Amino acid sequence: MEDLASHYAHIKGWGIDADPKNEPTYPMKNYTGDDHRRLNYEKPPQQPVNVEVLHSNERPGITAVFGTSSPPSGLSGAIRRYAFKFSESEYGHWLPLLFADRVNVVEGIIDDLKRGHIPNILAEKGWNAEWKYNRKGLITKLAVGALVTATAVALLCRSNSDEDEE
Repeated sequence: MEDLASHYAHIKGWGIDADPKNEPTYPMKNYTGDDHRRLNYEKPPQQPVNVEVLHSNERPGITAVFGTSSPPSGLSGAIRRYAFKFSESEYGHWLPLLFADRVNVVEGIIDDLKRGHIPNILAEKGWNAEWKYNRKGLITKLAVGALVTATAVALLCRSNSDEDEE
């Protein structure tokens, strides 16, 4: 061990934890049996349910604490309700939740516009900072996005023109 330590002695801080008295678990915990007593605790009261709370169909009830600031609503809420009909081990649960998040973004933009607030989407997506600190990455993202969009539009237009010819 001494030979190994001499190889790395030039590294600042090397071996700082070699002293067992300077180690976080020293001295070893004195076992008193209290660890097992905590299993018999009195359950805290359930948070009152005053909004719709979506929870897994694999558990009998809701968790002790949950968020109430943004209950499911609109189209994204309907998609979330649909997703919670499936087990957490299925794509039918997770993919609709991902889609509902994207729909919720659009709903938020529409809500902002209805209230007379024009959202600064470039700043909210962090594109200003990305332009400043990662210009090449942003240009690559935009180019890939434009290419994918152009390909999708071309395929859709092509399939529509094929249907019109029939």
